[in-house]
Amino acid sequence: MITILFTAVAVLSLAAAAYWARRRRAHRTAGAGEMCALLIAWALAFVTYTPVLQEAVDSVVPNVSRLLSNSATMTGSTLVLVFLFQLNLEPEVARHRTRIRLALLGVVLVCLIGFFAAEHANPSLTQFYVLYLFVYAGYFAMTVKDFLIQVWKQARSSRRKSQRIGLRIVAAGCVFSLLYAGYKLFVLISLGLGLGLITAHHHCSEQFTVRCTFSVTAPVVSALLIVFGLTLPAVVWPISQYVRKRWEAGSFAALGPLWDDMSTATPEIVLDSTDPDDETNDPDFALHRRVIEINDGVLALHPYRALEVQTAAQGALAALDRQPKHPDAIVEAAVLSAAARAKRNGWEPSWPQAPQAPGTSSREGNLRAETEWLLQVSHAYTHSTVRVAADGLVMADGGSQT
Repeated sequence: MITILFTAVAVLSLAAAAYWARRRRAHRTAGAGEMCALLIAWALAFVTYTPVLQEAVDSVVPNVSRLLSNSATMTGSTLVLVFLFQLNLEPEVARHRTRIRLALLGVVLVCLIGFFAAEHANPSLTQFYVLYLFVYAGYFAMTVKDFLIQVWKQARSSRRKSQRIGLRIVAAGCVFSLLYAGYKLFVLISLGLGLGLITAHHHCSEQFTVRCTFSVTAPVVSALLIVFGLTLPAVVWPISQYVRKRWEAGSFAALGPLWDDMSTATPEIVLDSTDPDDETNDPDFALHRRVIEINDGVLALHPYRALEVQTAAQGALAALDRQPKHPDAIVEAAVLSAAARAKRNGWEPSWPQAPQAPGTSSREGNLRAETEWLLQVSHAYTHSTVRVAADGLVMADGGSQT
């Protein structure tokens, strides 16, 4: 069971590494190379934690699986920190700290290999294993501490929701890393003081035990959470961009009936375009422009807003047995439709003016809120106004002739 689980996680980590490598070629994402490298390191760590591989390599060199898994874990945790350096720090500072960390990692790896070789040459002595464990646990704890500082800094400055969620997941992964570091410290104290609470060498089988929970499961869960938390924003971002563009393109089309009425009554609101392909190539630009033009039309029709049309539409809504959604938008659609008709017919507005729609001032400057409001009005134009506010529109026709 453990072998299957860890192998599956390693495959997923390699798939995530391939995703980041593709993004780096296409977009030159900051820290993408470091992220790809750390995912590969975590994949190697997962593989070395599998009991099948541990038994295979240990049959050649006793306990060498421990050196392999610890080296991969330290490399992965260091590269996570390097990745956050790329996000949080200025490029020159990030490069300087990265060089220091990678040099320190190299020194630690050399020390671990040396202590492991000495331990292998003198299996009866535990001092070399204690030194090995001291270097490994000390470096890992220091890395987790620095990692938490960088995560906290990034969480405070992040504006994207996916990044905030991802960093919370990363923080949860750090908790499991601390459990793992605490376990290693407990082992170090037991061996260093000769308490005999923990044996020097222990292999986890295919069955989970309490000791394996801290020595294997905790770092694996930590790596999973950290990798997932750091990858989540990169995965969510293109999806959110695709959803946003779909919404912008759909909103642009849905505003067509309202824009047609506004631009026909007040053709001067239509802005000149320097690039005729803007509307097809940039949905954000096209939608922004359409919202501005509609709002300009609403302002131009302000003198033609008839209070009696507004009152009639409100009365028609109140008489319905079942109230429709967005009644304010239906009333506004009736008022704008009547105002556009009056403007097109050349009538001089001599009637009391209807006030602005509720919430007009609160939506100013908010493209999303303004678009959603105009979508409601445009929908009322094509679906609800004829049935709900027909009497008010008729009154507008009659009132314009007085």
